Amino acid sequence: MRVKDGFVCRSVGETHMAVPVGTRTQDVPGVIALSESGALLWERLQNDASIDDLVEVLLAEYEVERDQAEKDVRSFVAYLSDNGLIEG
Repeated sequence: MRVKDGFVCRSVGETHMAVPVGTRTQDVPGVIALSESGALLWERLQNDASIDDLVEVLLAEYEVERDQAEKDVRSFVAYLSDNGLIEG
């Protein structure tokens, strides 16, 4: 899976936002706030990534148990999918 074309991630200080650009602004009005870990996963989703890939990203960056990382990744991916931000 990967982020659909027409979205960019912008950071201002410690605030991270997924921003629709071009024609995507018709589909997704406004910006999507991302946590630090969400921005990290978003960056990885710029190219094809699996759930396992994303879990490994969290495990490498944070002190978190695998079960919790997988739960968090699945929740994040479901949110992105439900809002039409990713494909694949």
